[in-house]
Amino acid sequence: MAAAMARELPRSDVSRILPPARGALLADPGHRLFFCHSGHREALNTLRIALDSGEGFIRVSGEVGTGKTMLCRMLLSELREDERAVYIPNPHLMPSMLRVAVARELGLEADSRLDQNLLLGRIQDRLIELGHQGVRPIVCLDEAQAMPDETLEALRLLTNLETEKRKLLQVVMFGQPELEEKLAKPSLRQVRQRIAWSCRLEPYDRDDIAAYIDHRLAVAGYDGHRLFRDGAIDALQRSSGGIPRLINIIAHKALMLTYGRGGDTVRKADVEAAAADTDGALQSTTARGRTWLIAAGLAALAIGVLALLRPGALWP
Repeated sequence: MAAAMARELPRSDVSRILPPARGALLADPGHRLFFCHSGHREALNTLRIALDSGEGFIRVSGEVGTGKTMLCRMLLSELREDERAVYIPNPHLMPSMLRVAVARELGLEADSRLDQNLLLGRIQDRLIELGHQGVRPIVCLDEAQAMPDETLEALRLLTNLETEKRKLLQVVMFGQPELEEKLAKPSLRQVRQRIAWSCRLEPYDRDDIAAYIDHRLAVAGYDGHRLFRDGAIDALQRSSGGIPRLINIIAHKALMLTYGRGGDTVRKADVEAAAADTDGALQSTTARGRTWLIAAGLAALAIGVLALLRPGALWP
């Protein structure tokens, strides 16, 4: 019955960006979906300069949803042959488990039962060995604001080894603005003093949002007329605050509403209705009373398109 009802739904150009094949986009989010926004490109350039200069600590900060994890993935994908990634996705580690994680990423066998002084010695020997081979290990630490203070200090101690020209271990920290507050503590002043380079990811402006939407639609295979009207882009900027993650969620819901009513373009009202149903979105006065619209619209639409797609496939 769902498939039959789906065939009865009005079809429009919007349906062209809702094929089941778009799920393949989720398999490679760090490359195909990456939007080369000026701020992200500037951050990548800064990271490259900082790494080439041989500095120990580099900091990248930004609000929730501004693309820090995506930037981390892009950095990892662009590391050179003489650079070795030491990726630490889980910041909730005590110093002993941090050493174990770093050791394993460096190709050493290690577990928490090993004597910590012995493990630290093995890590140092491995760093010296890699240095002689011309390989530079680079620690990429995501969600660094959640790392315990004592673990950050332990990480600093790992960066003490250096040659005349550079550190044998470099650290790139990605974190929310709370990371800056954490590093301002007197107890972490030695870590803070090691940070020679830093950059901050800012929200998108209106032109960025329009270009971002066009990019995502193009990656999904859409090459028709512009789907989001100017008013819709304006509403998207207001409701998302320029935060990419919110842009993704609101834009996806607005597209679903447009598809459900058989529209050819996304209107301001579609975006406002989508924003009214999205946690964290900034709602306009007129949109606050429209929450029922998207709830009813998406409920009816779900029956018809259940056989066609999974929610959130285009805007993960």
